[in-house]
Amino acid sequence: MIKNSYDRVQVWANRAALDRAVKPGILHGAGARRGRPAERGPVCTSRQLKGKAVQFVTTECKAAIPVVTRPGLADKYLTLIFVLGLMSAAALCGQDKSLPAAAASDWKKPAWLTEASVGVKESYDDNLFLSGVDGKYLPAHYTVPPGSVAALKGASSWATTVSPRIALNFAPLLGTQNLQTVSLVYAPDFANYHDAASENNNAQRFGTAIKGQTGAFAFILENNLTYVDGNTVAPTYPCAMYSAIGIGAPRERREQVQDRSTISLRYDGDCWFIRPKASLLYYDMMTELINVTGYQNYCDRYDVNGGADLGYKLTPQMAVTIGYRYGHQYQEQFSFSPYSSPSDYQRLLAGFEGAPWKWLEIRMQAGPDFRSYPANTLTHITPVDDKNPIKYYGEAMVTAKLTPEDALILKYKQFQWVSSLGKVPYYDSILDLSYHRTLTGHFSVDLGARAWDADYNSGNLETCRRDDWQYTLQAGTTYTVSTHLSANLAYSLDLGRNGQDHITNPQTREYNRNLFSGSVILKF
Repeated sequence: MIKNSYDRVQVWANRAALDRAVKPGILHGAGARRGRPAERGPVCTSRQLKGKAVQFVTTECKAAIPVVTRPGLADKYLTLIFVLGLMSAAALCGQDKSLPAAAASDWKKPAWLTEASVGVKESYDDNLFLSGVDGKYLPAHYTVPPGSVAALKGASSWATTVSPRIALNFAPLLGTQNLQTVSLVYAPDFANYHDAASENNNAQRFGTAIKGQTGAFAFILENNLTYVDGNTVAPTYPCAMYSAIGIGAPRERREQVQDRSTISLRYDGDCWFIRPKASLLYYDMMTELINVTGYQNYCDRYDVNGGADLGYKLTPQMAVTIGYRYGHQYQEQFSFSPYSSPSDYQRLLAGFEGAPWKWLEIRMQAGPDFRSYPANTLTHITPVDDKNPIKYYGEAMVTAKLTPEDALILKYKQFQWVSSLGKVPYYDSILDLSYHRTLTGHFSVDLGARAWDADYNSGNLETCRRDDWQYTLQAGTTYTVSTHLSANLAYSLDLGRNGQDHITNPQTREYNRNLFSGSVILKF
């Protein structure tokens, strides 16, 4: 007998544990990689490959996706909805019981609870792996390691994503005017791919922010941490036929930790300001490393830098800046390869920030990026010809509030980065344009376009030379039923194209992808 809500949660947890115990072939967590203990069936890692004749799965040229079951997702959805219901009930029960029912119905969330919501999205993806490889480009047989899937053109699936969100701001509780924000956000995504269970994942997202000001000093700290509980075996693109941009979507569904942090101080004078700042971009990939052609070996990597901007105020709303950054980029070297491309860099930046008009805001910085790659050693090779190149760095964001109903946002960034598959660096360029139109008090429309280029010609490995592009068109509409309920329909088209000359079968680096989605968000 289920006596209370606690017993109900325990029943769900016990049922999920029973599923994990009795179903064969189920992934139970992270596999053995970089010292982690194995918690699932045998997987051929690079360490196991050494000196052994390992048998791999050989697959015919067809877009079949082996099922890798991740249990308990339905139970987690029910548990989350149940817990959110308990939160709402607890908040209501916490009110003064002497109040009449009408007053209780007028309950408002406290000032420190900025958001409590849950969203459900149903989507259809007609090219899960953003692949352009079909049977006519493949040999009769190709190698797919155990637990991996063949990333072929036409692999499609419906997906259900449940996204609860709770946001807290503790600043009102501190009783000080110097801190405007002390926030904590928990916003996980639980994604279930109905026709491709190898892509199932739970993304645990945590956001923190602290913003304060006292006199002429201001302080901002922001951190966004994500842990993805996903498949620990990466997909395999047969014969290494893929787009460097296309591999990004399935990579984001694998087990990993990501962290993005920024910290900034600012002191304002009458017509000038100084702003020390630092940032971190960090990827810890937890997938298996298997030395097989086409298998996606994801490397750990990060970018950390610090420096300062000195600004001169042209007007109270506009300023020009000069800045300096010193940073380091890390790229993991695999045990089965001598190549990786870590580097130190120094940037000199000139910029502009502010609002020339009330409806237009501009923030931009650009300048030379002076790189320093390490010299070759007996155990390590940096695969670049010029160890001290000068690159260009630039980023900008322009926001135009054209009318009270129309907004246009342009984003741009170009910088030298390291490949997620290891070995070489590449030059990343992205231009993003989005438009928002409020049609009525309930209806709004969003349109978007993006051009993205990944140029791998700064490295000197012939097998890594490529220039891949992706063009994206997006459209969506949102209907706001009330302050508590909204619904959205969206569509995006991704066109992957090859920009490298003298490539055999360039179609294998090109793809089309259609992604449809419909979602509902309930705010408490």
